[in-house]
Amino acid sequence: MAHRVIGIGNAVMDVIAPATNGELDRLGVRKGIMQLVDRDRSDFLMASRDEARERSRLVPGGSVANTMAGLGRLGLDAAFIGRVADDDLGRAYAHEMGADGVDFVNAPVAGAGLPTSRSIIHVTPDGERSMNTWLGISAELGPGDVDPALFADGTWLFLEGYLFDKDQGKAAFLKAADACHAAGGQAGIALSDPFCVDRHRDDFRRLVAGSMDYVIGNIHEWQALYQVEDLDRALQLAAADCGTVICTRSGDGAILIREGERVTAPVHRVTPVDATGAGDQFAAGLIYGLVAGQPLAVAGRMGCIAAAEVIGHVGARPEADVMALFRAEGLA
Repeated sequence: MAHRVIGIGNAVMDVIAPATNGELDRLGVRKGIMQLVDRDRSDFLMASRDEARERSRLVPGGSVANTMAGLGRLGLDAAFIGRVADDDLGRAYAHEMGADGVDFVNAPVAGAGLPTSRSIIHVTPDGERSMNTWLGISAELGPGDVDPALFADGTWLFLEGYLFDKDQGKAAFLKAADACHAAGGQAGIALSDPFCVDRHRDDFRRLVAGSMDYVIGNIHEWQALYQVEDLDRALQLAAADCGTVICTRSGDGAILIREGERVTAPVHRVTPVDATGAGDQFAAGLIYGLVAGQPLAVAGRMGCIAAAEVIGHVGARPEADVMALFRAEGLA
């Protein structure tokens, strides 16, 4: 079965819990970034959340998985390629992706010896999230998990920069991009975070200038990719490499550049409750607009609307009817 949009990335169960800045310091958690940790560190952080367990939430996550869930709720035929274990968390993960309207195409894996991945997300009162992720079985994602038959003419593919932390993930990523292009589709990537860019700068530069039709990043990611302090210079270099370049700027309007056209999509400032998933849902709104053939400015505004909705509550996936929010602004 072919799909309209396919995402490939880490399938991670999110453990979302409130924390103070003091608690972050006590636990040695670096604020505001995604940090990969080993199993012992993950077990320690899970145990440290025992006192807040009644306030914690278990939500299927992973950056691109969140984006696919947003697209599924918008009514697009979306699929997600990821890897979970045949355990309680893995089966729940696959079920919840289906409930979000997303085809979780890979069956949970039995007997692999690694459990389903998890991310402990500490949310401070300012809405910032500090993520500590143990990839578990998700790190075993490889080219064998990618079925080229999933792609059809016009399929859009969205990829996760974090996959490049493992050679097998990189191979799966490249196989999916090749299958997408062979079927006449569009492939794009989220740069994921500045530290991810620093780890894989050469690979990402080749991708932006080669296999990727669209690339989404924030200010810090674009500056890190091109190693320049001036954002306009970074975006100028990016636009020379890639057909469609998108830069999110937190509380400021998103910048979108495509084939010489440059627009700024306005942001209506809101007080964040939880910034988890803001970039993921921006990508969902944006990709929805691009797939629907909307003008660049409209697609960008859709991304901003979806991001604003998700930061208004705890969790990385929409709770309101985002399509209704689009209609309220005359965008759909």
